[in-house]
Amino acid sequence: MLSFFYSTFERLSMCFKPRKAKQSALDSKFHRTNSEKIILAFDSKDNLIDDVNDDLQALIDVISKLSAFRFCTDNFFRDGNIITHEPTLPPDTWLLCGPLGSRNAILVFKSSALAHTTELSIRDKPAYKLHITYKVLQAETKLLSKLLDCHGVTEVAANSSDFNLLWTGSHLKPGLLRSLGPHQRVNHFPRSYELTRKDRLYKNIEKMQYAKGIKNFDFIPQTFVMPTEYRELCQAHNRMKGPWIVKPVASSRGRGIFIVETPNQVPLEEPVVVAKYISNPLLVAGHKCDLRLYVVVTSFDPLLVYIYEEGLVRFATVKYDPSPKQLWNPCMHLCNYSINKYHSDYVKSDDPSAENVGHKWTLSALLRHLKSEGKDTKYLMLQIEDLVIKAILASANSIISACRMFVPNPNNCFELYGFDILVDDNFKPWLLEVNLSPSLGCDSPLDVRLKSAMMADLLTLVGIPAVDPILRPTNSGGITSRSSFNHSRMKFPHCRQVHSAEGLNNTLPRKRSSYSSQNSRLSGSNLTLSSEEMRYVKMTKQQFERRGGFVRIFPAMDTWAKYSQYLDSVTGVPISGTHSQNVYALSNSPHNLNLLIFTQLFPEISILPKGCEKNQFRYSSLERKKVPHDNLAKSKNSGSTQIARQDRYERMLTQGHRNALGPSRLKDSRCEDLRREIVSLLKDGKRMSQRETRKTFSHYLEWILHRISTDPKQDEHVEIVLKFLQKASNYLRSPFSVKIPSVKLSNKDRAAIIAKQFNDFIYLYNKETDYFVDKTERPSQIPEKLYDEFLANARESDLEEVLIYQTTHPMAQNLKTGIQGLLKNIPNAPRPMSTRSEKLSAPQTPVA
Repeated sequence: MLSFFYSTFERLSMCFKPRKAKQSALDSKFHRTNSEKIILAFDSKDNLIDDVNDDLQALIDVISKLSAFRFCTDNFFRDGNIITHEPTLPPDTWLLCGPLGSRNAILVFKSSALAHTTELSIRDKPAYKLHITYKVLQAETKLLSKLLDCHGVTEVAANSSDFNLLWTGSHLKPGLLRSLGPHQRVNHFPRSYELTRKDRLYKNIEKMQYAKGIKNFDFIPQTFVMPTEYRELCQAHNRMKGPWIVKPVASSRGRGIFIVETPNQVPLEEPVVVAKYISNPLLVAGHKCDLRLYVVVTSFDPLLVYIYEEGLVRFATVKYDPSPKQLWNPCMHLCNYSINKYHSDYVKSDDPSAENVGHKWTLSALLRHLKSEGKDTKYLMLQIEDLVIKAILASANSIISACRMFVPNPNNCFELYGFDILVDDNFKPWLLEVNLSPSLGCDSPLDVRLKSAMMADLLTLVGIPAVDPILRPTNSGGITSRSSFNHSRMKFPHCRQVHSAEGLNNTLPRKRSSYSSQNSRLSGSNLTLSSEEMRYVKMTKQQFERRGGFVRIFPAMDTWAKYSQYLDSVTGVPISGTHSQNVYALSNSPHNLNLLIFTQLFPEISILPKGCEKNQFRYSSLERKKVPHDNLAKSKNSGSTQIARQDRYERMLTQGHRNALGPSRLKDSRCEDLRREIVSLLKDGKRMSQRETRKTFSHYLEWILHRISTDPKQDEHVEIVLKFLQKASNYLRSPFSVKIPSVKLSNKDRAAIIAKQFNDFIYLYNKETDYFVDKTERPSQIPEKLYDEFLANARESDLEEVLIYQTTHPMAQNLKTGIQGLLKNIPNAPRPMSTRSEKLSAPQTPVA
């Protein structure tokens, strides 16, 4: 195998050999049933079973210990404590708020549609009959596309403007936002990077710490932005020694993250943030873990925030050791799935119903486990809700400014954030980062089940109008354009033209009005509200009815008492840390939409003038630990509702698709036929295009990656891959430096680090392939349908044979023989120079 590499690496053809027959037989034995696929479990004494031999008794032991590892959840549900989901819609309900053809009708999405998809069922959906469309730009959308396709929503070209939903992995340009119609939805707000860029997130929270007190915003580790705050980092290090964790300001999936002990190890030539490392994390069976929560903001003014009731818990593969000698082990200190999945000890459960098996759990499974140990899980989730709300409030001011300038309709934008949270051993949650466009990849059945349910509920929640996009309606029954409500299109003389959300000037003075008089008007009957205000109230109530598995945390019954101090008393807009940067009122009579919504949703709660909230609700959100929950519940009317809301986080996931998303692979005989047909065409003088050749090579590398990350006995092979990376990285356009793992690492840990870098190389290689255009290249002579079927089902040996013929055949045009030809055929563009040879420099992408 791998003789394709021989021209560059002499030993490569001898290293990647097929597994032994005995090992293959063992693998097939352990893949008969779902329960037999689990090769790792924690026993009752927190010991780790690393692997299972072919002895049947060992398999029985693993299954018995696996039952103990469920932390007595069965007993919990036998007691009758399980909380059922709210009544779901009838199976044949696909529209809300009106029949087909109504301008108020909203599409309904269900994850169950993925399991019952036929051509007839798709044609019967209202989205198909109305020609509802969606567009995707620079995003990972396999799950989203399948979910939309089975509901009859059709994908359109990237340059089309006739769409109902736009899903993109990058920030939106102002011109696109201004052109949106009332029936169109996009998955980003302008300037959302104020929350998702690590440097901007910390600076926004730091401003609020100065303005409102550190104790009210003490949920993010002390952070410094390099290189401007290097001196402050050194001073902090002298007061409290490291370690410190270094992160690129705009990277994702664990790229470029490492831990240092002293500031002199921090790179100063790159934009990074350096945060205090939390060295006392909460451990489960000796392993560090973090939480991925899915947070949705459907509006920033008024502010509407939801948390999905189910999240993911990601475990580090190696047991935690706080000693400084272990700082270089990312599989111990980092919980990112994109890092740990390449460790040979990583366990991926193949059972979609197993929520507490392996190294990825559900949030509810962790909460039930902690509750069985006597921990106060309700208090933990109250703190997490408080953390989420305050992080959004700290960044909302700039986003609202951009929305008023660029977004024509209030319902156009929504945002799905991925909040990464670490809980320490004192049960205090810490915000690590907020991800823009969190990964929707489904590498396990549990991912498919959770994310399919979440995405279906998200699409229903945001309310995609059932309107034919070709008709281009001027108004689909919702709220009118912002220009008619707050005159956001008004022109200011002597102001330069604004070309982006970055240039928005939001420092103009405002005219203040009486808080009490406005409150009395809003708290009265609906007859005193304008038609526009009534539409906002109606929108909020209807959205809440479509929430599905989402929990609305703002507004809630206690949010005004807790968070009104962070809102402007006139406009209701979240304040920023400095008064000079607060949003000004664009209207002569400003509308306090947050106060409007709260008083209409919770009319039984009295609103006190500014400054009196502390007397009504004496405890800050971070001081609640001093007061029993029962006493707090009695002190306000929201006690029972709050408890019911907290209980939703602990119930088992009952929704979601339970099968794999991708099509089943073809039989080996068909794969051989496809390979023979491709090779026959190549022998007859037919050639693949350079783009197709690079895609084939990428698939071949992915097979090698899979092998070194799943087979622990690949030490020699891993070293060959490391040598390959050191040479192949010079051919990439993007800066890519290979970090050589420490010799102190175990073979398994070393292999995982190299596999992670190998995956990053493939990611960049594929990214450059997507942009690859050679005007001198002749079109492919291989039938497109045949090539796509071959590539989707090819095995490692099939890919290797095709690559050998393609790259060694003398008729290949503009293609050097061997691996160099594949690596050098990249777009003609200047390649940035990498300044660090010892550290992997990741691309700065907002996609998480």
